[in-house]
Amino acid sequence: MRDTKTKELKRSQKESLLKKELSKLFLEVKLNDPKFEGIFINKVQLSSDKSMVHVFFFTHEGYESFKELKPFLIMYKPSIRKALSQIIDARYTPEITFKYDKAFEKQCKIEQLLDKIKDEEQL
Repeated sequence: MRDTKTKELKRSQKESLLKKELSKLFLEVKLNDPKFEGIFINKVQLSSDKSMVHVFFFTHEGYESFKELKPFLIMYKPSIRKALSQIIDARYTPEITFKYDKAFEKQCKIEQLLDKIKDEEQL
């Protein structure tokens, strides 16, 4: 039981570190390439065997905008991974995948609906 909690804590710490460092690296990419201006890293998820890190992005323009930018993100992946390997002291650097975070979009829709209901109640 205790071993499982320790593993989860270490995994969570590594995810947090990866998100922090990937965000810094992506900020540098955004400064050099303005087409990434409206896209943000929302969440980082490490696979159970720690060989893969899923980077979840969000953009206010929606999924279609992310789909257009994804090939450009993939072009930057080798240099981001290399920089990450130099920053993080680990035996292996996880492979990086880029995904769109639909959860944040759903949250925004729910908040809009709640605001709409609140406005209707005031009438």
